[in-house]
Amino acid sequence: MNIMIIGGTSGIGLALAVHYAAQGAHLALCGRDLARLDGHPLASAQRVRTYAFDIADRAAVAGAVQDFGGDGLDLLIVTAGQYVDAAGLSAEPALGLGLTQTNIGGLVAAFDAAGALMRGQGRGQIVVVASIAGLLKAYPADSLYSASKRAAIGICDTYRKALAPWGIAVTTIVPGYVDTARLRELNGGNAGGKPFLLTEEDAVRRMIEAIEQRAVRCVFPWQLHWMVRLFNLLPSGLRNLRRK
Repeated sequence: MNIMIIGGTSGIGLALAVHYAAQGAHLALCGRDLARLDGHPLASAQRVRTYAFDIADRAAVAGAVQDFGGDGLDLLIVTAGQYVDAAGLSAEPALGLGLTQTNIGGLVAAFDAAGALMRGQGRGQIVVVASIAGLLKAYPADSLYSASKRAAIGICDTYRKALAPWGIAVTTIVPGYVDTARLRELNGGNAGGKPFLLTEEDAVRRMIEAIEQRAVRCVFPWQLHWMVRLFNLLPSGLRNLRRK
């Protein structure tokens, strides 16, 4: 099985790679900084190839997909993404463009590159790890991050319909808070205050199950999903009080 993971050099992407490596898959691990793999067993594994690129670089994405997928591409997983909070955007507005180019433009680039290759095969699966923030309805004080993830979920839904005639499945994974190194970094070293926080192991297990089932969408945990649903029912004035 040939699997490419964009965002596979750290966090959930790397954890998924460890699982598939143990299954004997041939892997392509992609990220902006391959130094993140230094010292990791997969960095020198025989069945693993690495590619350094920014997902927002459309040509680089297409080149890597074509290079690795020359013998076929069974599964593309996209975990790459950027997060910037309201304070960060206020201090440096240009960060918003980078977030948009990564979370939206980069995702489209990945779909186009993998979709073209998989259409020729007549098979394949594309998996995108989004965020439960993307299930929040738009409102005046909505964060750019939530808007980008809402767009990402919509992109998945659109490409799913477009690629279905070629037997290509699209799975959208919509997790809540996962106790990754990145989340801890964003929260002063401790993400324990986040509601319904999942361990990385638990989140990865759920993702693998959804991928194997070729699920259309997998949202978890259910408790946070229901909180989002209730939040969406509030008047926009009350929703505007939400902290970014």
